[in-house]
Amino acid sequence: MLYAQASKQTANTSEVLKIKEAFPALNAKKIDQINNIVKGNPKLKPRIQMTTKRPSRKQVIIPMSSENNNIFMKNSTIHVANINRLLRNAKSEVLVDYICSDPLGISIVTNKVSLQSDLQIIDQYVKNSENINAL
Repeated sequence: MLYAQASKQTANTSEVLKIKEAFPALNAKKIDQINNIVKGNPKLKPRIQMTTKRPSRKQVIIPMSSENNNIFMKNSTIHVANINRLLRNAKSEVLVDYICSDPLGISIVTNKVSLQSDLQIIDQYVKNSENINAL
């Protein structure tokens, strides 16, 4: 009974029992894994799709050298928090979701389309960041 329970409800019990007869030393978890392989139903982990075909209106692309890019990306989570704090202080509805490296610089992805005032806040923050060469 335990080996029949090891399979999911969609699995055929006779197939699970055949695997158990062929491999008597395996535990229920291993038999379930073998059954999933035989059925061809691998579980794929959900992933966030980060690629876009073209720039989005929710992206703020800031060109910078690869050296500055590497320095800025080391503390990207801190930068997201700091930019969001500045935007909240300015009573903006825009928040930064994440920052990713781009061949031309960095892309800052926001939850909404940024207004000119939001772009200025982000631009000033990046320019005033430590260890960034503003040239």
